[in-house]
Amino acid sequence: MPPEPASQPVPVDVRYAGGVVPLAYRELGEGTVIVYLHGGGPGCTSWLDFRDVSQRLGPGWRQIFVDLAQYGDSAAGVIDGPALDFHASCVLSLLDGLGICRAHVVAQSLGGSVALDMAALAPARVGRIVVTGSQPVAHPGADPSLGVRARRAYYGGDGPSEDRMRELLAGLEWHDATAVPERTVRERYAASTTAWALAVADGSGRGEPQDLSDRLADIPHPVLWVWGAHDPFAPPSYAVDVAASMRRADVAVLGGTSHHPQEERPAAYAGLVREFVSREATGEETR
Repeated sequence: MPPEPASQPVPVDVRYAGGVVPLAYRELGEGTVIVYLHGGGPGCTSWLDFRDVSQRLGPGWRQIFVDLAQYGDSAAGVIDGPALDFHASCVLSLLDGLGICRAHVVAQSLGGSVALDMAALAPARVGRIVVTGSQPVAHPGADPSLGVRARRAYYGGDGPSEDRMRELLAGLEWHDATAVPERTVRERYAASTTAWALAVADGSGRGEPQDLSDRLADIPHPVLWVWGAHDPFAPPSYAVDVAASMRRADVAVLGGTSHHPQEERPAAYAGLVREFVSREATGEETR
Protein backbone atom coordinates (compact mmCIF):
# COMPACT_ATOMS: atom_id res chain seq x y z
CA MET A 1 0.00 0.00 0.00
CA PRO A 2 1.54 3.36 -0.99
CA PRO A 3 1.96 5.93 1.76
CA GLU A 4 -0.88 8.38 2.25
CA PRO A 5 0.27 11.63 0.60
CA ALA A 6 1.20 14.52 2.84
CA SER A 7 0.49 18.10 1.87
CA GLN A 8 2.71 19.81 -0.66
CA PRO A 9 5.81 21.47 0.82
CA VAL A 10 5.00 24.80 2.46
CA PRO A 11 7.83 27.34 2.87
CA VAL A 12 7.91 29.40 6.06
CA ASP A 13 10.41 32.14 6.91
CA VAL A 14 11.95 31.28 10.27
CA ARG A 15 14.24 33.43 12.39
CA TYR A 16 17.54 32.43 13.93
CA ALA A 17 20.32 34.40 15.54
CA GLY A 18 21.83 35.45 12.21
CA GLY A 19 18.68 36.34 10.29
CA VAL A 20 15.89 34.59 8.42
CA VAL A 21 15.86 31.35 6.40
CA PRO A 22 12.93 29.69 4.55
CA LEU A 23 12.18 26.20 5.87
CA ALA A 24 9.72 23.90 4.12
CA TYR A 25 7.45 21.37 5.80
CA ARG A 26 4.68 18.92 4.93
CA GLU A 27 1.79 18.01 7.18
CA LEU A 28 -0.43 14.96 7.58
CA GLY A 29 -3.29 14.11 9.97
CA GLU A 30 -4.62 15.56 13.22
CA GLY A 31 -3.97 14.97 16.92
CA THR A 32 -0.82 14.69 19.01
CA VAL A 33 2.07 16.40 17.23
CA ILE A 34 5.03 14.40 15.94
CA VAL A 35 7.80 16.25 14.14
CA TYR A 36 10.04 14.25 11.81
CA LEU A 37 13.64 15.32 11.16
CA HIS A 38 15.62 13.59 8.42
CA GLY A 39 19.20 12.40 8.07
CA GLY A 40 22.14 14.19 6.49
CA GLY A 41 22.71 12.02 3.43
CA PRO A 42 22.42 13.41 -0.10
CA GLY A 43 18.78 13.90 -1.05
CA CYS A 44 17.35 13.17 2.39
CA THR A 45 14.05 14.78 3.36
CA SER A 46 11.78 13.93 6.28
CA TRP A 47 8.98 12.81 3.96
CA LEU A 48 11.26 10.42 2.07
CA ASP A 49 12.87 9.14 5.28
CA PHE A 50 9.64 8.56 7.21
CA ARG A 51 6.67 8.32 4.84
CA ASP A 52 6.47 4.52 5.17
CA VAL A 53 6.38 4.85 8.96
CA SER A 54 3.80 7.63 8.99
CA GLN A 55 1.06 5.58 7.34
CA ARG A 56 1.51 2.81 9.91
CA LEU A 57 1.05 4.89 13.05
CA GLY A 58 -2.72 4.91 12.78
CA PRO A 59 -5.05 7.86 13.52
CA GLY A 60 -4.60 10.51 16.18
CA TRP A 61 -1.34 12.07 15.05
CA ARG A 62 -0.56 15.43 13.52
CA GLN A 63 2.62 14.59 11.62
CA ILE A 64 4.96 17.41 10.56
CA PHE A 65 7.76 16.55 8.09
CA VAL A 66 10.44 19.26 8.23
CA ASP A 67 13.15 19.83 5.64
CA LEU A 68 16.20 21.15 7.45
CA ALA A 69 18.01 24.08 5.86
CA GLN A 70 19.99 22.98 2.78
CA TYR A 71 17.75 19.94 2.21
CA GLY A 72 14.62 19.23 0.21
CA ASP A 73 12.58 22.36 -0.42
CA SER A 74 14.34 24.44 2.25
CA ALA A 75 16.87 27.14 1.41
CA ALA A 76 20.59 26.48 1.32
CA GLY A 77 22.24 29.58 2.71
CA VAL A 78 25.65 29.37 4.32
CA ILE A 79 25.51 28.17 7.94
CA ASP A 80 27.89 30.02 10.24
CA GLY A 81 28.72 28.69 13.70
CA PRO A 82 27.72 25.36 15.31
CA ALA A 83 25.53 23.40 12.90
CA LEU A 84 23.27 21.69 15.45
CA ASP A 85 22.47 24.93 17.28
CA PHE A 86 21.58 26.52 13.93
CA HIS A 87 19.22 23.73 12.89
CA ALA A 88 17.67 23.44 16.36
CA SER A 89 16.90 27.17 16.53
CA CYS A 90 15.37 27.08 13.04
CA VAL A 91 13.08 24.14 13.85
CA LEU A 92 11.98 25.75 17.12
CA SER A 93 11.21 28.94 15.21
CA LEU A 94 9.17 26.95 12.70
CA LEU A 95 7.14 25.44 15.54
CA ASP A 96 6.53 28.97 16.81
CA GLY A 97 5.20 29.94 13.40
CA LEU A 98 2.89 26.92 13.36
CA GLY A 99 1.60 27.67 16.85
CA ILE A 100 3.00 24.41 18.23
CA CYS A 101 4.09 24.79 21.85
CA ARG A 102 5.38 21.26 22.28
CA ALA A 103 6.02 18.26 20.03
CA HIS A 104 7.40 14.76 20.10
CA VAL A 105 10.31 14.32 17.69
CA VAL A 106 11.15 11.26 15.58
CA ALA A 107 14.46 11.69 13.83
CA GLN A 108 17.17 10.10 11.72
CA SER A 109 20.95 10.61 11.98
CA LEU A 110 21.61 14.38 11.64
CA GLY A 111 18.00 15.05 12.62
CA GLY A 112 18.37 13.04 15.81
CA SER A 113 21.29 15.17 16.95
CA VAL A 114 19.23 18.26 16.15
CA ALA A 115 16.32 16.87 18.20
CA LEU A 116 18.56 16.24 21.21
CA ASP A 117 19.96 19.75 20.91
CA MET A 118 16.41 21.15 20.79
CA ALA A 119 15.65 19.30 24.03
CA ALA A 120 18.76 20.72 25.66
CA LEU A 121 18.15 24.29 24.50
CA ALA A 122 14.36 24.42 25.00
CA PRO A 123 13.25 21.54 27.25
CA ALA A 124 9.61 22.66 27.50
CA ARG A 125 9.17 22.56 23.73
CA VAL A 126 10.03 18.89 23.27
CA GLY A 127 8.21 15.77 24.43
CA ARG A 128 9.51 12.28 23.77
CA ILE A 129 12.35 11.74 21.31
CA VAL A 130 13.07 8.81 19.00
CA VAL A 131 16.67 8.93 17.74
CA THR A 132 17.92 6.67 14.93
CA GLY A 133 21.49 6.29 13.72
CA SER A 134 22.56 9.62 15.22
CA GLN A 135 26.07 10.42 16.48
CA PRO A 136 25.81 13.47 18.77
CA VAL A 137 29.00 12.51 20.64
CA ALA A 138 32.33 10.90 19.77
CA HIS A 139 32.74 7.16 20.40
CA PRO A 140 35.53 4.64 19.74
CA GLY A 141 33.24 2.49 17.58
CA ALA A 142 31.86 5.31 15.44
CA ASP A 143 33.26 6.56 12.13
CA PRO A 144 32.45 10.29 11.99
CA SER A 145 34.24 10.69 8.64
CA LEU A 146 32.17 8.08 6.78
CA GLY A 147 29.40 10.52 5.91
CA VAL A 148 31.90 13.10 4.66
CA ARG A 149 33.63 10.52 2.47
CA ALA A 150 30.31 9.26 1.11
CA ARG A 151 29.18 12.78 0.20
CA ARG A 152 32.47 13.50 -1.57
CA ALA A 153 32.25 10.25 -3.51
CA TYR A 154 28.65 10.91 -4.51
CA TYR A 155 29.14 14.47 -5.69
CA GLY A 156 32.74 14.10 -6.93
CA GLY A 157 34.13 13.10 -10.30
CA ASP A 158 31.43 13.12 -12.95
CA GLY A 159 28.84 14.19 -10.38
CA PRO A 160 25.73 12.53 -8.97
CA SER A 161 23.65 9.99 -10.87
CA GLU A 162 20.93 7.47 -10.14
CA ASP A 163 23.56 4.72 -10.26
CA ARG A 164 25.63 6.49 -7.62
CA MET A 165 22.55 7.04 -5.48
CA ARG A 166 21.68 3.35 -5.76
CA GLU A 167 25.20 2.45 -4.64
CA LEU A 168 25.04 4.89 -1.71
CA LEU A 169 21.70 3.53 -0.48
CA ALA A 170 22.77 -0.09 -0.91
CA GLY A 171 26.14 0.42 0.74
CA LEU A 172 25.26 2.66 3.68
CA GLU A 173 21.54 2.85 4.35
CA TRP A 174 20.03 -0.57 3.54
CA HIS A 175 21.26 -3.93 4.79
CA ASP A 176 19.62 -5.84 1.93
CA ALA A 177 21.04 -4.11 -1.15
CA THR A 178 18.60 -5.93 -3.43
CA ALA A 179 15.60 -4.46 -1.59
CA VAL A 180 16.31 -0.77 -2.26
CA PRO A 181 13.19 0.51 -4.08
CA GLU A 182 13.83 2.13 -7.45
CA ARG A 183 11.31 4.79 -6.51
CA THR A 184 13.50 5.74 -3.55
CA VAL A 185 16.58 5.87 -5.78
CA ARG A 186 14.84 8.22 -8.23
CA GLU A 187 13.38 10.51 -5.57
CA ARG A 188 16.54 10.74 -3.49
CA TYR A 189 18.57 11.47 -6.63
CA ALA A 190 16.15 14.23 -7.65
CA ALA A 191 16.28 15.78 -4.17
CA SER A 192 20.10 15.60 -4.19
CA THR A 193 20.41 17.57 -7.43
CA THR A 194 18.30 20.65 -6.74
CA ALA A 195 20.05 24.00 -7.10
CA TRP A 196 20.11 24.33 -3.30
CA ALA A 197 21.58 20.86 -2.76
CA LEU A 198 24.27 21.41 -5.36
CA ALA A 199 25.18 24.76 -3.80
CA VAL A 200 26.54 22.96 -0.71
CA ALA A 201 27.55 19.71 -2.38
CA ASP A 202 31.23 20.26 -1.62
CA GLY A 203 30.48 20.30 2.10
CA SER A 204 31.26 23.98 2.60
CA GLY A 205 28.83 26.28 4.36
CA ARG A 206 27.26 23.46 6.37
CA GLY A 207 28.23 24.84 9.77
CA GLU A 208 30.78 23.77 12.34
CA PRO A 209 30.67 20.16 13.60
CA GLN A 210 29.23 20.04 17.10
CA ASP A 211 29.56 17.54 19.95
CA LEU A 212 26.77 17.37 22.55
CA SER A 213 28.76 15.63 25.28
CA ASP A 214 28.22 18.53 27.66
CA ARG A 215 24.44 18.48 27.18
CA LEU A 216 23.18 14.90 26.91
CA ALA A 217 23.40 14.01 30.60
CA ASP A 218 21.12 16.90 31.53
CA ILE A 219 18.36 16.16 29.02
CA PRO A 220 15.31 15.18 31.11
CA HIS A 221 13.19 13.80 28.26
CA PRO A 222 12.47 10.12 27.62
CA VAL A 223 14.59 9.09 24.63
CA LEU A 224 14.36 5.91 22.58
CA TRP A 225 17.43 5.03 20.54
CA VAL A 226 16.40 2.82 17.60
CA TRP A 227 19.39 1.29 15.86
CA GLY A 228 19.99 -0.86 12.80
CA ALA A 229 21.91 -4.00 13.76
CA HIS A 230 24.22 -3.50 10.76
CA ASP A 231 24.62 0.28 10.80
CA PRO A 232 28.02 1.03 9.15
CA PHE A 233 28.35 4.43 10.82
CA ALA A 234 28.34 3.02 14.36
CA PRO A 235 27.41 -0.34 15.93
CA PRO A 236 24.51 -0.83 18.35
CA SER A 237 27.00 -0.58 21.22
CA TYR A 238 27.25 3.13 20.41
CA ALA A 239 23.56 3.61 21.19
CA VAL A 240 23.84 1.47 24.33
CA ASP A 241 26.79 3.45 25.67
CA VAL A 242 25.31 6.87 24.91
CA ALA A 243 21.91 5.90 26.30
CA ALA A 244 23.60 4.76 29.52
CA SER A 245 24.96 8.27 29.97
CA MET A 246 21.48 9.81 29.78
CA ARG A 247 18.81 10.15 32.43
CA ARG A 248 15.86 8.43 30.71
CA ALA A 249 16.97 6.52 27.63
CA ASP A 250 16.17 3.09 26.21
CA VAL A 251 17.59 1.23 23.20
CA ALA A 252 15.91 -0.94 20.58
CA VAL A 253 17.92 -2.75 17.90
CA LEU A 254 16.23 -3.90 14.69
CA GLY A 255 17.84 -6.90 13.04
CA GLY A 256 18.30 -7.11 9.30
CA THR A 257 18.61 -3.33 8.97
CA SER A 258 21.34 -0.77 8.40
CA HIS A 259 21.38 3.03 8.81
CA HIS A 260 17.72 3.53 7.81
CA PRO A 261 15.78 0.86 9.75
CA GLN A 262 12.62 2.94 9.42
CA GLU A 263 12.69 2.29 5.67
CA GLU A 264 13.74 -1.35 5.75
CA ARG A 265 11.31 -2.35 8.52
CA PRO A 266 8.70 0.43 8.69
CA ALA A 267 6.04 -1.64 10.45
CA ALA A 268 8.37 -2.66 13.29
CA TYR A 269 9.74 0.87 13.55
CA ALA A 270 6.25 2.41 13.61
CA GLY A 271 5.23 -0.01 16.34
CA LEU A 272 8.15 1.11 18.50
CA VAL A 273 7.33 4.79 17.90
CA ARG A 274 3.63 4.38 18.61
CA GLU A 275 4.19 2.44 21.83
CA PHE A 276 6.91 4.77 23.08
CA VAL A 277 5.18 8.06 22.32
CA SER A 278 1.81 6.78 23.59
CA ARG A 279 3.30 6.12 27.05
CA GLU A 280 2.99 9.81 27.84
CA ALA A 281 -0.80 9.67 27.54
CA THR A 282 -0.92 6.80 30.04
CA GLY A 283 1.66 8.32 32.37
CA GLU A 284 3.98 5.32 31.93
CA GLU A 285 7.68 6.09 32.28
CA THR A 286 10.55 4.51 30.39
CA ARG A 287 11.69 2.85 33.59
